Amino acid sequence: MKLDRLVAALDRELDLAHAERFRDDSHNGLQVANRSGRATRVALGVDATLPFFERAAAAGADLAIVHHGLSWGDSLRRITGLNWRLLDFLLRHDLALWACHLPLDAHPRLGNNARLAAALGLRRQKPFALYHGVPIGIQGVLPRAMPRAAFHAQVRRAVGPEIRTLDFGRARIRSVGIVSGGAPGQIADAVAARLDAYLTGESSLQARNLAEQEGINAVFAGHYATERFGVCALGGWIRRRFGLPAKFIDLAVTY
Repeated sequence: MKLDRLVAALDRELDLAHAERFRDDSHNGLQVANRSGRATRVALGVDATLPFFERAAAAGADLAIVHHGLSWGDSLRRITGLNWRLLDFLLRHDLALWACHLPLDAHPRLGNNARLAAALGLRRQKPFALYHGVPIGIQGVLPRAMPRAAFHAQVRRAVGPEIRTLDFGRARIRSVGIVSGGAPGQIADAVAARLDAYLTGESSLQARNLAEQEGINAVFAGHYATERFGVCALGGWIRRRFGLPAKFIDLAVTY
């Protein structure tokens, strides 16, 4: 199919016409076109890196879709060094690149946080955690309260085995707030909402100290691991809607 048609559909689904409300540094949408102007096979990944591009090209993709793209603020003001190598690879392999950052985190069905909440079985979901005044996360409740150890095991099953925990809150967990990726600061939102636990990707010393002083549980399951969910969901959406081959390429990054 025509690349422009698929890009327009992706832009509509992620509501990129109103993406400025997130005050996102990412230039969301099509960042690099291809010569053919076609999208016949899609590769999806978390990060726009050379290893991902190499795997995408080897899979025969002509469109790469990522959460973390190449164009951030003025990051491409000079096409030298790694920037040149990344763009050179895309151009030589006729591989287009479409990226979506915060709008994909916050999407109510396909977003990282919505899919994470579904994987954990959270009910009564509602928006959670403001970023520049816009809700970006999801909060909800488990079907029943469970011991911390059982909740940790559930996170490992849903996200992956590499997690870090701060066990400063209630011994049993039911209410949970989620913001994928690098959002340790949003633990303050979980405290304000009086939740039993907070789940994100990366930790920080400030988050650790706040969790201890406020008495809340926190789980840090990896930036990469918590942000696979959105691109995987996008792949399924592309397959269902357009019948195109769309494969998630998992580089199994543990950060």
